[in-house]
Amino acid sequence: MGPALAQKAPLTDANTPLHALQPDYLTPYREVSPQEVKGVLDRVRAYLEAVTPTQVVDRATAAVITDRKKPVQNAALQAGDFRLTSYEWGVTYGAMLLAGQVTGDKRYTDYTAARMKFLSEVTPYFRAYQQKYPNEQNPLRQMLSPHALDDAGAMCMAMIKAERAGVGGNLRPQIDLYMDYIMNKEYRLADGTLARNRPLPNTLWLDDLYMSVPAIAQMGKLTGDTKYYDEAVKQVRQFSQRMFNREKGVYMHGWVESMETHPQFHWGRANGWALMTKVELLEVLPENHPGRAEVLALLKAHIRGLASYQSGEGFWHQLLDRNDSYLETSATAIYAYCIAHAINRGWIDRQAHASMALLAWNAVSTKVNEKGQVEGTCVGTGMAFDPAFYYYRPISPYAAHGYGPVLLAGAAMYQLLQEHPNKMNDSAMMFPN
Repeated sequence: MGPALAQKAPLTDANTPLHALQPDYLTPYREVSPQEVKGVLDRVRAYLEAVTPTQVVDRATAAVITDRKKPVQNAALQAGDFRLTSYEWGVTYGAMLLAGQVTGDKRYTDYTAARMKFLSEVTPYFRAYQQKYPNEQNPLRQMLSPHALDDAGAMCMAMIKAERAGVGGNLRPQIDLYMDYIMNKEYRLADGTLARNRPLPNTLWLDDLYMSVPAIAQMGKLTGDTKYYDEAVKQVRQFSQRMFNREKGVYMHGWVESMETHPQFHWGRANGWALMTKVELLEVLPENHPGRAEVLALLKAHIRGLASYQSGEGFWHQLLDRNDSYLETSATAIYAYCIAHAINRGWIDRQAHASMALLAWNAVSTKVNEKGQVEGTCVGTGMAFDPAFYYYRPISPYAAHGYGPVLLAGAAMYQLLQEHPNKMNDSAMMFPN
């Protein structure tokens, strides 16, 4: 029998160290450098820089409007892939500031600075436009006349962060307008919990924690007024009392005051907003605030719950506790950010949690394509009381919800890996240092 026909000896316990065989991982499972992380971030930043222009144009002719003293009836913001004033872009602005801070790359800071400055400069123009053409579509309606926490909270948070960083022009008038809406005009339950009257009366949306509390907490940091910290802690407490399932360690998406029994759908991204709310609050909440220990305990309980639902691919599912629902990018990115940031701040144990955060980041990085687009993100989602609604929500690279979380996750992971490089130990991912 010639060599070509010789049978290859089977791998057995006697002739091979089987424990050292290389698994066929679907998600990269290896040592990762900060430079690799930044390469992913750079692709996302470059894409967003190219597709979010800062010009006022005539809708009819596409000509750039340079005279900002006399409103033109067809005035609009130059179209790009994303809206500059949406709550998703509030997340993105804050993420760019963090990425600039931890990497030292000024291009990230400049992204937010340029767009905040542009918005601060064109707000007077579109305020006059609204008065002159009240029946025309106003591209800054969300800024000039917020009607929901989605309109105000995340953008307000980002503007306060920019104000504190000294970038973006004169943002304080808009910050005050947003904060007045959040504190004084949004609908509330009888005990002061921020609520909505859709889809049913007196409904709590878990998303609204993020659409309010981080901005309120940042206002406390900006002004030094403890009433904002007290309000932020109160909202986290009262939402959590109603919506946090302590047995599972995750939140339900919606709570309705009139329901005796609540269908519990543990939607991934809403849990992300709740987790990030606690991270953002702890970032500025004074160490001696009486509510700090409670918020920190909730953060730890939530991370423990989420850890039990992470898939072997590193992602989390659209419905966290339903493994036949699809794997979703934006929630996974939020969890990667929050866990890595909590490690960086010393709030949770690095050795226990860093590997799951890196696995999540590695999973997310596979969803950033060569153009810098984020794939696999669930589009905007309302509330429902049946599983089919969540299972079949579409995904899109133009779902703006994915971009801020990916930038945040990369920034936090970059910092974590710089300070504590991961090492493979007996084929397992570890953070020993």
